Amino acid sequence: MRAIYILWLRELKRYVRSRAQIVASLGQPMLYLLVLGFGLGPVFQRAGNGSYFQFVAPGVIGMTVLFSSIFSGLGLLWDRQFGFLKETLVAPVPRLQIMIGRTLGGATVAIVQGLLVTVVCVIAGFRPHHLMMVPVALLFMILIATVFAALGVAIGSSLQDMQGFQLIMNFLVMPIFFLSGALFPLTGLPKALAAATDIDPLTYGIDGMRASLLGLSHFGAKTDALVLAVIGAILLVIGAHRFSKIEI
Repeated sequence: MRAIYILWLRELKRYVRSRAQIVASLGQPMLYLLVLGFGLGPVFQRAGNGSYFQFVAPGVIGMTVLFSSIFSGLGLLWDRQFGFLKETLVAPVPRLQIMIGRTLGGATVAIVQGLLVTVVCVIAGFRPHHLMMVPVALLFMILIATVFAALGVAIGSSLQDMQGFQLIMNFLVMPIFFLSGALFPLTGLPKALAAATDIDPLTYGIDGMRASLLGLSHFGAKTDALVLAVIGAILLVIGAHRFSKIEI
């Protein structure tokens, strides 16, 4: 357990010391939030769907958690390239504890960034439907962070170098975000698009956050939490297996 705590603390300290990373993590979410939130607001309102800024804010928070958590797992590639991973693996600690520590550390960093974006959303005018449901939204942030941190570790453990990084970015991370319903409602979609959103894990995280923050849900908060918990458990097992097979 001590090894898990040390690795978790290491990931958190690395994030806190990197002021540039903190500022950069807010750039893209603010672009989506302010440009799309206010730019498409009149169109969304004329369609009778209310405030688009209110609607898109949970999606932008979920996007922040997605990017932060999955890239923390892919940080294994950097550690492998510069030799940090070898130093970790030669320690007399079970690899399972190393994997859990890295996953929890990456998830914690993602949650912190999600909370920072939440504060920005509130400053810009976002208002939760009910303050008592904010802890439920935090629970969904934790589930999203855990799911995609575990996915990032599984992928980072499988790749040998940085050449596959751009491929992962273009063909996995961006589709996960754009198909999640973060930027559009899930009702009335074409069948093919609806099927794609249904198999996207982030869809259930965004839907759960909207259920808790706005009182709006497509699947239901209990279904969202159950699906994320099951997927998270599966990915943790896969990530642990792939991490145990790493060769330096």
